[in-house]
Amino acid sequence: MPNPQKTKTPIPKQNPEERIKNFNEVALGYSAEQAIQEAKRCLQCKNPPCIKGCPVEIDIPAFIKLISEGNFRGAINKIKEKNNLPAVCGRVCPQEDQCELMCVRGKKGEPVAIGRLERFVADWEMSHPVEQPVNNSPSPDAPKVAVVGSGPAGLTAAADLARMGYRVTVFEALHKPGGVLRYGIPEFRLPKAILEREVKYIESLGVEIHTNVLIGKTFTIKELLENEGFSAIFVGTGAGLPHFLGIPGEDLNGVYSANEFLTRVNLMKAYLFPEYATPIKIKQKVAVIGGGNVAMDSARVALRLGAREVNVIYRRSRKEMPAREEEIINAEEEGIKFQFLTTPVAFLGDKEGNLNRMRCIKMQLGEPDESGRRRPIPIKGSEFEIPVDTVVVAIGQGANPLLSQTTPELKVNKRGYIEVNDKTYRTSIPQVFAGGDIVTGAATVIAAMGAGKIAARSIDEYLRKT
Repeated sequence: MPNPQKTKTPIPKQNPEERIKNFNEVALGYSAEQAIQEAKRCLQCKNPPCIKGCPVEIDIPAFIKLISEGNFRGAINKIKEKNNLPAVCGRVCPQEDQCELMCVRGKKGEPVAIGRLERFVADWEMSHPVEQPVNNSPSPDAPKVAVVGSGPAGLTAAADLARMGYRVTVFEALHKPGGVLRYGIPEFRLPKAILEREVKYIESLGVEIHTNVLIGKTFTIKELLENEGFSAIFVGTGAGLPHFLGIPGEDLNGVYSANEFLTRVNLMKAYLFPEYATPIKIKQKVAVIGGGNVAMDSARVALRLGAREVNVIYRRSRKEMPAREEEIINAEEEGIKFQFLTTPVAFLGDKEGNLNRMRCIKMQLGEPDESGRRRPIPIKGSEFEIPVDTVVVAIGQGANPLLSQTTPELKVNKRGYIEVNDKTYRTSIPQVFAGGDIVTGAATVIAAMGAGKIAARSIDEYLRKT
């Protein structure tokens, strides 16, 4: 019988007073007993709407039923029929806007904690390892497929294509695979050890990963197709070009883009400070500009690196913040302060070029804009200054133009994102497909994974016809 409990089984977390002093995971995960208790809340709907809310098409009721029966091995195997990154998704996927939003339980209480259950069985598998499957060895005559970028879209497409029998090679510009999963998400939300294990699993499927290869420089798309023997290419390079405010003072010492800030922290292992020296100078008063998950990550990292006071500056109200509610609450618990309906108009500094204050203006909300949220409008005469010595600008990212500049026949839109067929993810070049943030702009990890799955099927269909 289903558990009639109306609320989710609480997940243990580190105390805020302790976690702001370390980079360990905040949420500690379910115990076996808690997972079974939560799984029994699932109604096992005959026509489960939750599956429709999952971009990677996991049979959610099936894996939850296996958990409720204590069959954790069966549950993780069921998830891996569709999702090759379950430990990642269980941590960073916004289930509240996807599968859990569709959960029937949510109509009279809280939805089933699908994400927490996915994380539980993924972590259970890590602590109960079995011998990894022998590397799939595709036929030497199988077509070769190149995957550009090893973020969530690229890793998903690569794994699915390998399962289909193709010889798959992933090209990553940086020195380790993972893309935004490695360089953009803090250790306390997605530990590197978790990501390493997920990548190794994908390699065990027969995927080759070549790092320190920048497509557009090391090889062009044309060279991959004509000289390197690849029959098709999937481009999943993400959106890695930071956006700035375009206001005076952005070149002052102490002003970072969130992209630079989080990449330095992850790449240079600031989360192990002082064990590793990291070229980031966090002073006492930090301001983070923006209201998304990246802004929450940046603010919470700054706190852990020693900032005395961290303010999130957001031009709309709390209601309009695009960050996950869970991450906003975590930030509030940790002492992050929020200044809503506020936006900076200038960064100001001393004679040596060091940031020391920020001029802001108050905003009011007007009619909804193209995003569906009410448009922020400056209030005349409301300018004021805030003392601040470090600023992180977290207002989004765009498409890096390198690939399109070296491949002029690859059509992009006015914002530089690759244009694709909405159903097949095929680009203007017949052998080239693309998906994830390089197509949609900055979005979620799970949305990128969903695009990688669809593109893999399209590549398979294309290659079978040629």
